[in-house]
Amino acid sequence: MGYLADALTRKAVGGNDVFRELLGRSTSATGKVVNSKTAVEVATVNACMRVIGEGIAQVPLKLMRENKGGTTRLPAKEHALYEILACRPNGWQTSFEYREMLAWHVGLTGAHFSFKNRLSKGDIAELIPFEPGQVTVKRADDWTLSYEVTAANGARQIFPAESIWHVRGPSWNSWMGLEAVRLAREAIGLAMASEEHGAKLHKNLARVGGILSVDGSMGQDQYENLRKWVEENIEGSGNAYRTAIIDRGAKWTPAIMNSVDAQHLETRRYQVEEICRFFRVNPIMVGAESKNTTYASAEQMFLAHVVHCLSPWYMRIEQSIDANLLTEADRAAGLYANFVDEGLLRGSMADKKDFLTGMVNGGLMTANEGRAKLDLNPDDDPASDKLRIPTNITGSIAQTATQGAPS
Repeated sequence: MGYLADALTRKAVGGNDVFRELLGRSTSATGKVVNSKTAVEVATVNACMRVIGEGIAQVPLKLMRENKGGTTRLPAKEHALYEILACRPNGWQTSFEYREMLAWHVGLTGAHFSFKNRLSKGDIAELIPFEPGQVTVKRADDWTLSYEVTAANGARQIFPAESIWHVRGPSWNSWMGLEAVRLAREAIGLAMASEEHGAKLHKNLARVGGILSVDGSMGQDQYENLRKWVEENIEGSGNAYRTAIIDRGAKWTPAIMNSVDAQHLETRRYQVEEICRFFRVNPIMVGAESKNTTYASAEQMFLAHVVHCLSPWYMRIEQSIDANLLTEADRAAGLYANFVDEGLLRGSMADKKDFLTGMVNGGLMTANEGRAKLDLNPDDDPASDKLRIPTNITGSIAQTATQGAPS
């Protein structure tokens, strides 16, 4: 950490642009400024990022080693990166917290940056994250990348690409991820405007709100008395839907639309779906289920969420780790990162039981391997370390499985 701290405190730069706004100012057609800071205050954006971030963080991330023949795949616990990925990436974050933050960075801004703090022998000792707004990516004419990092005191330091772990989102130019908040600014801006409109509607709404006109003119005392009566009996949400009784030929002309007239609720529901489309999250995952949703269809939607939303994230991060955190020698030795997505079954022990029973009785997993999935101690019976032959396999096939193929 010493090298990074020293580098960022060199040549402090003055001025008020030390901390640039995370993604700059981006105004939507509604007049709302949409950036990462304001976007996460929108309930649907926040919910989408929590679904994605927690989906990435809750699944075990392991560094694995495959032998040359591809017959064994075991956790590479002896490698320095194993502990960093699985448990503690730095001195103050857990693996869950770090990966959740990474997902929020990439999901909202299109990029995550971490400094690879290496030991003298070249092993990575820790990953030190930067806020996306602290980093400016520069590409040279030879296509090499460099990263200018701005510290809290305004000091700036340029790091070479090999010192920074850069995780990109979907990209147009190949070296910078697209900023999802900018792309979705109209949908998010409309959601912000609808929410503000709803808040004001509930603050000031009176069902009989409008213009009260009377015949003739009123004196100051009469006006003040009428004003007081209106405030007590007509204005405010507490008087909504009350019947107004007015004398002296007074006429009431409604002057505002209510939430039904403006189809306010329908607009807000549609914006939930629109924002979910940008983040590729099924609305049911943020609590916006349809009236037609059944238990059976919900189960398939949860599966679709894993397949179409989380799995691409797993592959993106796995390949980024393999390419940027592992060396060529590590990859040649069979090392690779792997999200163990079966961890998502933790929420359903019945499903996990059926899965493990099928794997063990189907001969794809030994009984002790199944027990290990439940964090149970291995069984001492030697048969628990052997694959079972399914009962529907008989004759020569079973003999081949138990005795081996003839020479």
